[in-house]
Amino acid sequence: MSEKLKPAARVASQRQDVWTIINEAAAASPKQPIINMGQGFFGYNPPGFILNAAKDALNRVECNQYSPTKGRPRLKKAISDAYAPFWGRKLDPETEITITTGANEGMLSAFMAFIEPGDEVIIFEPFFDQYISNIEMPGGKIVYVPMHPPKEGAVKTLSAAEWTIDFDELERAVTPRTKMLVLNTPHNPVGKVFSRDELQRIADLCLKHKIIILSDEVYDRLFYVPFTRIATLSPEVEQITLTVGSAGKNFYATGWRVGWLMGPPHLIKYVAAAHTRICYSSVSPLQEACAIGFEQADAHSFWDECIASMQHKMALFNAVWDELGIPYSQPEGGYFVMVNLARVRIPDGYPFPPHVASRPRDFKLAWFLIQELGVAAIPPSEFYTDANSHIAEDYLRFAVCKPDEVLEEAKVRLRGLRRYLE
Repeated sequence: MSEKLKPAARVASQRQDVWTIINEAAAASPKQPIINMGQGFFGYNPPGFILNAAKDALNRVECNQYSPTKGRPRLKKAISDAYAPFWGRKLDPETEITITTGANEGMLSAFMAFIEPGDEVIIFEPFFDQYISNIEMPGGKIVYVPMHPPKEGAVKTLSAAEWTIDFDELERAVTPRTKMLVLNTPHNPVGKVFSRDELQRIADLCLKHKIIILSDEVYDRLFYVPFTRIATLSPEVEQITLTVGSAGKNFYATGWRVGWLMGPPHLIKYVAAAHTRICYSSVSPLQEACAIGFEQADAHSFWDECIASMQHKMALFNAVWDELGIPYSQPEGGYFVMVNLARVRIPDGYPFPPHVASRPRDFKLAWFLIQELGVAAIPPSEFYTDANSHIAEDYLRFAVCKPDEVLEEAKVRLRGLRRYLE
């Protein structure tokens, strides 16, 4: 290839990502149709009051044209009102909130706003895979700090709270070039909700070293234990924190691509500036629908129903692991469950393709489940560096945000693991 036609290094990697491998396995499986519990999209629609709001918005001229680059005023006000009980005040819709094209683009905008080549960003492993490319795009250097799973995670079911950070490791990760730290709570894929004490220790470290906190809280309406938003710890912490939200996760509409960032004016204005240069503005009619969703959610008891519904799905699905004697991390939030399959023995000589055979054991487990049982799950070592991929090689991540009948069918198929258990 001509030098002039070569792609940039940031997109040139030829290593197959997890999504490509799982889709390939699904297409090759004799067990059709595959039950997809891998990707975290919902298997059902948003509630009627939100869908109707979207349909109505499409009939309004102004909702089919460009929105202001920082977002539609109605949505920003609705977010300010919705988050006021947690912040103890109303955020200024004009200076402390900006709307983005999904949470992912919002985080890219944050990195583009503050990261220069060589600046360091601390992230915890396992991580949402999009963090990596988003940080590398502006030239950032990623510094990884692993979360440690419970020592007895292979033999007994324990709370996701048992996945812990070694704060000495975190302290050692900080250098004079550290510009940002990315936090995710409730956590994907672990399901951990960071405790107030853990958040305070992280915040104290960031205040000490003047590090911006990017708090990815897209699952903030799905928590099953007390949930603290790190920006609310103190006025000082709020001044260094950008909080990320997602309508896709809040309203069962991951395809709508409406997100937002909240934070102090001296941070938000630069995120908004980067967002303007990346995509200018976000989808107008769906912003309007999300505004109505926030406005009417309490009247429909929607947030309480979200939690009750997902807890029901967790209990329904995880019953199969209890039945099989397979341990898992009991989620404190979100809609993923990490299951430890150390007891599953894959037959010797099982025919894996070379690009799966060369990956950690969890990739082989994922391929095996798809081929033999027709159930797709995600190998979480994809969310680790190669050096730390061994930490999660016995786990698979399952998404339970599916209809009950799909979860029941998945359980029927997963009972087929009995013949492979040690």
